[in-house]
Amino acid sequence: MLVSDILKSKGSDVVTAPPSMPVADAARLLAEKRIGSILILDRSKVAGILSERDIVRALANEGPGCLDGPVSRLMTAKVVTCTPTQSIADVMQMMTTGRFRHVPVVDNGKVAGMISIGDVVKWRLEEAQEEVRQMAAYVAGT
Repeated sequence: MLVSDILKSKGSDVVTAPPSMPVADAARLLAEKRIGSILILDRSKVAGILSERDIVRALANEGPGCLDGPVSRLMTAKVVTCTPTQSIADVMQMMTTGRFRHVPVVDNGKVAGMISIGDVVKWRLEEAQEEVRQMAAYVAGT
């Protein structure tokens, strides 16, 4: 299965924000949308990604004053992306190795969606269930 297959079923909507957005506004947006990260775009180009973890770490280290600053201060600037033609297994490996939960999908320089660890786990469960169905059908047929 490819990244494009997941995007077909979940859609390509991505919550984005500019680098200048205050962290407090980003935190409210994360809570409102019930998501774990926001893609930070600067003139339609990926500038970074801000996760709940980034905000929690800043709160623990700096206190509530960190909420007044721009997201560009807390975001991860080196964003690992994938393409729609990459396999889900590749993305799973990237997430495991890099220890992150969200991967923006970029196609020809444009944001095409976002894949989360939840999407990958759902895909893996569906794949395992299909394998069980096929094995049961094989056993029943012999």
